[in-house]
Amino acid sequence: MKKLFYYSVKFTVKLLIRCYFRRVKIYGIRNIPQDGGIIFSPNHQSAFLDPMLVGCNLSKDVTSLTRSDVFGGPLQWFMDALKMLPVYRIRNGYANLKKNDAVFEKCKKLLAEKKWIMMFSEASHLDEYFLKPLSKGSSRLAYEAQIQSNSPIYILPVGINYGHHKNPFCDVHLVFGEAIMVNQFMNQKGEKPELINAIKARLSTEMKKCMWLPENDQNYDERKKMIHTENTRMDFFDLKKGIHDKTLPKKKVASKSIGPRLMIGLFSIPNLPPLFLTSRILRLFKDVVFYSSVKMTAGMLLFLFWWSFLLTICWMFWGYKIAIFTTIGCILLLYSRQILSNKYF
Repeated sequence: MKKLFYYSVKFTVKLLIRCYFRRVKIYGIRNIPQDGGIIFSPNHQSAFLDPMLVGCNLSKDVTSLTRSDVFGGPLQWFMDALKMLPVYRIRNGYANLKKNDAVFEKCKKLLAEKKWIMMFSEASHLDEYFLKPLSKGSSRLAYEAQIQSNSPIYILPVGINYGHHKNPFCDVHLVFGEAIMVNQFMNQKGEKPELINAIKARLSTEMKKCMWLPENDQNYDERKKMIHTENTRMDFFDLKKGIHDKTLPKKKVASKSIGPRLMIGLFSIPNLPPLFLTSRILRLFKDVVFYSSVKMTAGMLLFLFWWSFLLTICWMFWGYKIAIFTTIGCILLLYSRQILSNKYF
């Protein structure tokens, strides 16, 4: 039952992601080794949308390490079914940190069995493009798992690059980098902490190669202006080079013209109920990192309910032709609204 639920959710999420984003470009899928356990290490910029985006595009099951405060209670069955394991942080209480030992032991066994794990090495999320300093968690897990395993253990850097951190119908580039074979570090000279730091440094370098704008330097704000709906149509590597060299056109200043605003307002009218409810739900989240995750999940459910309701009502009163025409019109107007929003604002 849990396995069926896992694959049903995986299929549904993949479909939602394809509807929510304008384009999902995937790079480096052939970089994923098939002969050992893997720790996937993505950057973390969009709450629970990040693990969903990576997980639904992998060919095998992946166990995700997730903040512990979402576990327990009536949702525990779903957490288990989705192959999620808790990670305890200092904010959960110092006494709870010891619980990580049992979780990591389970992860080591999974890796020794050539299973796949996802762990966010930054250990926190932020709606910016640069890579934050990495924690030692994933590197330490990989090192200790390799000691206990006869098969190779890898850390695979993953770059999630969003065309916009809050708006739907943007582009996203998902980049799987070169796998890091942990065995390469086992025969090097040095104590365990030094070797773990060496793995972490290598991971940071490789993750930056998978990101459009990985450095928070004095040019960050200027380069960030080059990430917009026109430029993200480009190939990942061309876009990354253009941002680094500062040769790409910057995003235009938001339009003050009444025309685009009026058009967006008119296009919103047929979908006002789900748009209004989505905006009310978003107000519950102070951290904007959750915006895209909430819009894709709660928003898409609200729109599907609204379109189903319209289809049913119109069918009952005016027949199936008008019902289908009205529903398709609402869908097209929603996408047109978002295209205008991304272009002018």
